[in-house]
Amino acid sequence: MTADAESSDATDETHTASVVGGTGFTGGELLRILAGHPSFEVVQATSRSADNMTVGRSHPNLRGLDLRFSDPDDLASVDVLFAATPHGVSMERIDEFFEAADTVVDLSADFRLPEADAYDEWYDGHESPEYLERAEYALPELNRENLPGADLIAGGGCNATATILGLKPLVDAGALGPETGEVVVDVKVGSSEGGAGGGAASSHPERSGVVRPYAPTGHRHEAEIEAYLGLSVSFTVHAVDMVRGASATCHVFPDEPVSKGDLWGAYRDAYADEPFVRIVSGGGGVYRYPEPKSVAGTNHGEVGFELDPGNRRVVVFSAIDNMTKGSAGQAVHAANVALGLPETAGLEFDGLHPVGSP
Repeated sequence: MTADAESSDATDETHTASVVGGTGFTGGELLRILAGHPSFEVVQATSRSADNMTVGRSHPNLRGLDLRFSDPDDLASVDVLFAATPHGVSMERIDEFFEAADTVVDLSADFRLPEADAYDEWYDGHESPEYLERAEYALPELNRENLPGADLIAGGGCNATATILGLKPLVDAGALGPETGEVVVDVKVGSSEGGAGGGAASSHPERSGVVRPYAPTGHRHEAEIEAYLGLSVSFTVHAVDMVRGASATCHVFPDEPVSKGDLWGAYRDAYADEPFVRIVSGGGGVYRYPEPKSVAGTNHGEVGFELDPGNRRVVVFSAIDNMTKGSAGQAVHAANVALGLPETAGLEFDGLHPVGSP
């Protein structure tokens, strides 16, 4: 059988899917993507608070989806289970999830770090550390070769995803490594990162008009950057007045001077064949560098860079939609790769322009 024939067979196959934790923002985004996916049939979405209520009650954009929430203790038997639950839930229920599904895609932080010691340092330990070695990090641009056939997929954090996409080409080109000088990362994120129950700080009156440092140091996503790029970074996150989006500005000080040609070569080598990454670096028009507004509602990420006149500081920009490329879209992309489906299946939608704020 030819590769084209195998791909066609995979496309024709339908996989049943469930979404555990379907009332949250990310759960809704998963349902939106899976409902339009040619190879997935959503047979269950769970919620304790909305048991037996229609999906459209929580997600008005999905009122046309004929599906009601069900109790998460009564899991359907499916091919793929997507868990969009708060941190700590999946590690407690992972055995149950595998009893219900052949493949589990977890969008929380529960399996995204490879070592139990990292959970002791950055979280509150881990209840199922035996699964960590089995889990594969979901970001295909970083871990594509290990995803085919994976049965436990761990979604990346949105801030880490934006940062990794921006810095990875420099790591691949040898311009950054463990002995490199300081790398300073400043991420600005929208209110949806806090989830549907984000609390007082995410309410519109409090969020409107702010540029608020909410994690000046010690953000947990630093652990992912260190684990998967081998870099130690000085990392700060600001909450800003937008709903969707994450924008990372990385200040990089390579050991040796680099040229603009070196940078273009590194980024083109890394992303020329990537379906969901666009290089946006100092062109014409209003949107000369990556902006969350340009990718809102899409699975695309934008990366760009600028070079100081002295050639000793590289400023790297990257932008994603935190709920799509930074979470639900990344999860579906990884599931596509794991199941042998076309990578872009269900994800080939463009965003809107102009879009409002917040």
